[in-house]
Amino acid sequence: MNIFIKIIIIIIFSIILNAEKLVAAEKIKIGLLVPLSGQHQTMGKLILQSVRLAINKINNPDIEILPKDTKADPMVTFKAAKELGQNGVKIIIGPVFNQNLVYLDELKDIIFLSLTNKTIKNPKNVISVGINAYSQLRAIINFQESNNLTETIFLLPKSDYEDEIRKAIPKTNIKIKKLHIYDSDPTKLTKQIENITKYQERKLDLKREIEKLKNSDVPNKNRKIQKLEKKDTLGKVNFDSVIIADFDESLKSITTSLLYTDVSPEEIYFITLNQWFDTSLLKEKSCQPLYFPSIDKENYDKFSKEYYSTFKEYPNQLSIISYDLIGLIYYLIYQNDFIIDKKLFIRKNKFKGKIGFFEIKENKISHILNIYKIEDNNFKKIF
Repeated sequence: MNIFIKIIIIIIFSIILNAEKLVAAEKIKIGLLVPLSGQHQTMGKLILQSVRLAINKINNPDIEILPKDTKADPMVTFKAAKELGQNGVKIIIGPVFNQNLVYLDELKDIIFLSLTNKTIKNPKNVISVGINAYSQLRAIINFQESNNLTETIFLLPKSDYEDEIRKAIPKTNIKIKKLHIYDSDPTKLTKQIENITKYQERKLDLKREIEKLKNSDVPNKNRKIQKLEKKDTLGKVNFDSVIIADFDESLKSITTSLLYTDVSPEEIYFITLNQWFDTSLLKEKSCQPLYFPSIDKENYDKFSKEYYSTFKEYPNQLSIISYDLIGLIYYLIYQNDFIIDKKLFIRKNKFKGKIGFFEIKENKISHILNIYKIEDNNFKKIF
């Protein structure tokens, strides 16, 4: 075969390969499964708007978003996903709620990027993209190390998120002195915290010390007694930090109970999980400083302003994750020659979005989070 024929064959093969890529890149169909009617329709609308905002930023006419209403119902979700699959969709953002994943393993050719932060018992074709327990505990580990915290106790409520935490603790190798499971019932909570902090023992130790001083002849006895009588307990607790895996009013109840048992955030580090910059915590002066892992606040604020400028309403937390998912999908598809297949989330990869860094490996997504401190009516970034 002469050199001229060889060149022609190479050119033909090159044209065929390029044509295949062009065909693959003709339309990138991305499904979106969110509640657009019913109780959670506002949430769905905010997510849909954030996805459209991201599409406008990318400005590629070959990307097509196909939204479907799930009504927050598992069977409706399955039927909507099946219709998207029949329309050539191979990757879907959603659904939002973990309970709507139950039938999706039947649609094995579709990749679902669910906005849930739960990872246990999900179908194999579902990738959780929420801020999960694993990502949060990794950030707390860095905080422990930077502050030389070696005696951390973990307070975990009985809840539907309990198993996620239990699984993440050994997986991250976070240093925990003891894990305490508590009941959030207010009638039981204070007693449980008293037991955890050995409040009655420390209170009794104080009483004994006062009696001992009263029966002694030590110098300045009365002054020492007066000083002790101003205290609630004697002696320190046997931990240097506490992780409270709770939110909203339950979190405030725990910190209040800790203060009642004479455990102060000025002496013991109070750490909690991602609070999404809940401004109501700024008013809780007595439990400050309070530390928590979260996404990049500066970018979150910028996104919120841009979102409001466009839609005249503020986004929810899932909006910014949804926004980033469009960029993430486009980035991975671009790296995969505009082909959507199961390889997308297998290879180790990293993507920087508005919320921070996504880490992708073996069909799992985690987040590199910052640590923030609530103090002086402000959210302060630690790292």
